[in-house]
Amino acid sequence: MHRIFRTSVASVYPHYVTKAERKGRTRAEVDEVTRWLTGLDQAALERHLAEGTTFEDFFAQADLNPGASLITGSVCGVKVQEVEDPLMQKIRYLDKLVDELAKGRPMEKILRS
Repeated sequence: MHRIFRTSVASVYPHYVTKAERKGRTRAEVDEVTRWLTGLDQAALERHLAEGTTFEDFFAQADLNPGASLITGSVCGVKVQEVEDPLMQKIRYLDKLVDELAKGRPMEKILRS
């Protein structure tokens, strides 16, 4: 089992926000892409962050957006569509969405609408 699976989402989340804010995006936008991917509402997302939920438990309780399969491209040299482990792929999907946000991609395209 990969170490990231047992890592709390709350310990990585500030890095997502920092990455987005450095490029002129907001925490609200990070929350929006996270909610879109996971199907969680804002209160549930904040509860997971406050409770220190692991990525494994976070995605176990999420209802992955059907549009997630449209997320393609590389994160750290790994093509997200080719990741074999389902949990790792979900984590990479979230990484990719935050990357796209930080690169200034329009929200409509990030959310695959």
